[in-house]
Amino acid sequence: MTASNPTLAALADDLAAGRITSRKLVEDCLARIADPAGEGQRAFIHVDKEAALAAADGMDALRKANAAPSPFAGIPVSVKDLFDIKGQVTRAGSRALEDSAPADADAPVVARLRRAGFVVIGRTNMTEFAYSGIGINPHYGTPKSAWKRDIGHVPGGSSSGAAVSVVDRMAYGALGTDTGGSCRIPAAFNGIVGYKPTQARVPLDGGVPLSTTLDSFGPLANTVACCAVLDSVLADEPIRPLARRPVKGLRLAVPTTVVLDELDAEVAETFERALDTLARQGALIERIAFPEFLDVGIIGMKGGFAAAESYAWHRFLLASKGDVYDPRVSVRIARGEAITVPDYIEMLNGRRSLVTRAAARIAPYDALVMPTTANAAPVIADLADDQVFARENIRSLRNCTFINMIDGCAISLPAHRHGEVPVGLMLAQSGGNDRKLLEIAAGVEGVVRG
Repeated sequence: MTASNPTLAALADDLAAGRITSRKLVEDCLARIADPAGEGQRAFIHVDKEAALAAADGMDALRKANAAPSPFAGIPVSVKDLFDIKGQVTRAGSRALEDSAPADADAPVVARLRRAGFVVIGRTNMTEFAYSGIGINPHYGTPKSAWKRDIGHVPGGSSSGAAVSVVDRMAYGALGTDTGGSCRIPAAFNGIVGYKPTQARVPLDGGVPLSTTLDSFGPLANTVACCAVLDSVLADEPIRPLARRPVKGLRLAVPTTVVLDELDAEVAETFERALDTLARQGALIERIAFPEFLDVGIIGMKGGFAAAESYAWHRFLLASKGDVYDPRVSVRIARGEAITVPDYIEMLNGRRSLVTRAAARIAPYDALVMPTTANAAPVIADLADDQVFARENIRSLRNCTFINMIDGCAISLPAHRHGEVPVGLMLAQSGGNDRKLLEIAAGVEGVVRG
């Protein structure tokens, strides 16, 4: 976050004090989206201009009457193209769903954002059907990450447009999804915050599934506190101030199994500097073996839950419109055809054991800490080769996927300094520890880039 990227709390204060109106916020976001020199045309698949302006006027009127539904009413947010919005076609970043009927109702998470008064400004671009951690989309274009735009680095996926919409102030928060890092990876590559909640806290209805076992719906925003506000709304919990846990005395575990392998030099350097900073602030950092992570590769050997469950959803659409899919997506979905019922049951049993054992491993610690991704954002042009693409995709997803597989919660914070390549620092806990993790992250956020 920079001074030019205000927090939700700062915007709420400005709205309450009359220093700005919702209409002005929305108009400014719309102008940035429309700017031909910016990334708006690639970050958004659809912009809800008239509806957003009407909603903004409505929130301004309610605030004037002291009837605003929340302090954040009137703040514009973006919604990933994976979610149903009443009256709109949910394309999931694909051309294969273009002739689908418009949604009859908002997805519950979209309805909850509206109920809190947030203004939905448009639908953001994404990896087709959410099946990649890179963020390239051959159908709608690929928005460039915030890092060295003249070179053109990938935005991270699958919530690519979500992250770019926030970092470029085309929205002040974004609704994304996370099956193996799709909130955290784009947050890391763009220098913002991305949160993956415990899956059971946020309803999955009204979103095109990738893996019903692993999917989570979460926010991307400028700070931990901003993500905490949006997370509370998405989980239908009261919005309350986020206590910042002191770093001093925190017990943080750094897994040494797999997650530190083959890191880009910039990632390794930034990560170790962050650990040193936390240690100097009094955190107790312990490097531990985490053998459970080795099981993730075994469970997913044939394509894992994403292949099996996405194939079940896509099999008829692939048969009729497979030629419209991005081949890099369809080939991954098609792997699910070879996964048998016994294979799937074995995966379920393996994961059930994994979740239990991982929770026991994490229990003595306040959080796990690791690099969000093994790689810094690759250059888009370098990924034309399918083998290079596959390698970098796996490296982007690897560390994040571990947390989805153990049914945990996790957050990515920017750990780099100004002018450095964006690098994410991931904090994670076992499922159900969301508030604790957000409080810890708020404390870490305050010192880690110092």
